[in-house]
Amino acid sequence: MTEQLPHRAWYRPMRSRDSGEHHRVATPLELLFDLCFVVAVGQAAAALHHALTEGHAAHGVSSFAMVFFAIWWGWLNFSWFASAFDTDDVPYRLATLVQIAGGLTVAAAVSSAFEGDFRLMVAGYVLMRLALVFQWLRAARSDPGCRPAALRYAIGITAVQVLWVSYLWLPHGVRVAAFVVFAVLEMGVPIWAERRQGTTWHPHHIAERYGLFTLIVLGEVILGATNAVKEGAAEPGHGGALISLAAAALVLVFSMWWLYFDRPGHTRLVRRPGMFTSMSWGYGHYFIFASVAAVGAGLEVAVAYDTGTLHLGGVAAALPTTVPVAVFLLSVWLLHIGPTNECRPIAVGFPVTAVLVLAASFTPAPIHVTAGLAAALVVLTVVATHGSPRR
Repeated sequence: MTEQLPHRAWYRPMRSRDSGEHHRVATPLELLFDLCFVVAVGQAAAALHHALTEGHAAHGVSSFAMVFFAIWWGWLNFSWFASAFDTDDVPYRLATLVQIAGGLTVAAAVSSAFEGDFRLMVAGYVLMRLALVFQWLRAARSDPGCRPAALRYAIGITAVQVLWVSYLWLPHGVRVAAFVVFAVLEMGVPIWAERRQGTTWHPHHIAERYGLFTLIVLGEVILGATNAVKEGAAEPGHGGALISLAAAALVLVFSMWWLYFDRPGHTRLVRRPGMFTSMSWGYGHYFIFASVAAVGAGLEVAVAYDTGTLHLGGVAAALPTTVPVAVFLLSVWLLHIGPTNECRPIAVGFPVTAVLVLAASFTPAPIHVTAGLAAALVVLTVVATHGSPRR
């Protein structure tokens, strides 16, 4: 690692940090970044909930997927860049605060984006991305060893932002297809840049950053479920059902937390280093983050169904919870466990439980059954990995 200037220096050359640096942890600025971005996650989950309760499931899910991509991709790019180049000087902090402002603009634009107006969403997103271009140009100037990759990042990000601005003038009929193409191009920039010269991100730091974001998204689930139960409690005659549903939701959230954090997140990154592992692990978390956020919206739908304020069938009211839980289990299985894991009960248990969770949609108490299945998977994981306690 290059020698750092005094702590209070207002400017430091932006050189690569040591990927083996000891005691590397998230900084207060990174925590602030997460806190502000979780506002956008909460807005996206709330918009999905409203779309589902109004019977617009297809539109709600597609809009949620698009909006969540903007949130997730801005967070991901900041986190990986910070892992490799965080200088914590004044220009770095100011550029990060600009990215946060862009993220909050995205949060404010969620409702209008669900209605088909992406102007404010694109403005906030492009602001985030161009602030990161400034950071990459700083890295290219200060670190000759990483200059080829840094310049590729800056060029690639800028080019795709031009496409996102043009998105606003595209006919509505082709916007979904264009979004997919532009999103693929965005995700292709790191692959193109890292092929020339890999950046020195820190595996333990990255795993911690992903774990922290998982925690705050789980917190949004608890907040959404709590608010839904609070609103439902105002309706007389539903106390027992809501208490039971709240208990099941709590068991479900606790189980999801346990299953994600049962194994250290950095294990796969360290054991199988390389671009494919880092990209598949980093990109694959889109499904973990999005599914967790969607569970919060699903639980709110379940509360509305139990209080009689939702005019949907039982299966339709259950799917918004069971589908994202199944996606979460499969994603954790693929990214943290692996189909070829030497512990066969766990390697088989995750996908089997995901299938059973989907089947729970057709039971009289789908949320309770789903919570029970998730808790049973936790028990299986504990027994299989830790064995019986010593007497």
